[in-house]
Amino acid sequence: MSGKAVAAAVGVVALAPVALALPVVLMAAGNAQATCSSSTGVGTPVDSSAVDAEVKAILSGQSTGSTSVQGLDLPSVQIPNAQIIVQKGVELQMPARGQVIALATALQESGLQNLPGGDRDSVGLFQQRPSQGWGTAAQISQPAYAAGAFYQALLKVPGWQDLPVAEAAQAVQGSGFPDAYAKWEPLATALQQALVKTMGQSATPSPQPSGSGSPSPQPSGGGSPAPTKPAPAGACGSAPGGTDWGTIPPGVLPAGYQIPTDAPPAVQNAIRYALGQLGTPYQWGGSCTAAHGPDPMGRCDCSSLMQQSYAAAGVTISRTTYTQVNDGSPASLDALRPGDLLFMEGTPQAPEHVGMYIGDGLVVHAPHTGTVVSVSTLASWRPSVLAARRIVA
Repeated sequence: MSGKAVAAAVGVVALAPVALALPVVLMAAGNAQATCSSSTGVGTPVDSSAVDAEVKAILSGQSTGSTSVQGLDLPSVQIPNAQIIVQKGVELQMPARGQVIALATALQESGLQNLPGGDRDSVGLFQQRPSQGWGTAAQISQPAYAAGAFYQALLKVPGWQDLPVAEAAQAVQGSGFPDAYAKWEPLATALQQALVKTMGQSATPSPQPSGSGSPSPQPSGGGSPAPTKPAPAGACGSAPGGTDWGTIPPGVLPAGYQIPTDAPPAVQNAIRYALGQLGTPYQWGGSCTAAHGPDPMGRCDCSSLMQQSYAAAGVTISRTTYTQVNDGSPASLDALRPGDLLFMEGTPQAPEHVGMYIGDGLVVHAPHTGTVVSVSTLASWRPSVLAARRIVA
């Protein structure tokens, strides 16, 4: 779902069979940005430690706003966009090589900025063109959509994993500057490696469990069985020591709820931070470091809400649901404590959604795109819970 202005068909003719299967692969994404000078074909050396430090600083909200890394002139904008590209790659099970190609492409096409326009009708991180079949301008303007589109097109390129970065990118983009992508490979590689560290992911995602219908394996790191799903509860909206809260409007904390005073101080602080984000819009890939601010990437998705809530309490956990399900220790669904993380959707080994039990039969979470950070009843979650983890003993 990324494309560029039709180039002079250099290197594209050989991919004619691909065009028959996916014309979009050969569609140009628009001319490379003028700010991206012509490449010598040799990547500029990059200080990986400096990139790593900048990524950590930006994602933790501690960046000074300046960086010595060439190509990261606007790190507060570029790194969150790079994070979305890598996260989408992990979600789609793209190897590290594919993530590097995507990052190098976005660096060349937009400087890792979600541009509102460009050459002709080009839009977004990859400067994809609605007129060339990449989606609507609104869709392409969503970094996660744009990244997913790029990956899907890349997968249609025969032998893409064995191609040089520039050739693989060009096969998708059809740029008028086919060699320009090569110079970004070192920075793209450093960014990918730094970002997967913050996500707790390995450089190459593990395959998702197959949909065979057999029980999914239990998450590693605990060894104990998944929480047992109880028999149907007698009282809707109730939980251990809970209250029947009835229907809870999105973004609203039910009247009468109080943070449990017998919970550990760190848990109380984590809950306090999470509740402080109530009503803020969901943003996939958002850092949850400034959910009330104007930058959408400062808002929360489900796992960043958990990460930043515990960060506010001085507790470090990983970034994604795939890794948070291994943080802490296993917890029983029948003996939950405030602060426990609950996982649902997907599989026990690779859950897609997470929320925090806050006591009194309530769960705080960032549901999905188009919604706001909200509180739900544990009773509504119970039938779908795949795993529970205790972060603070």
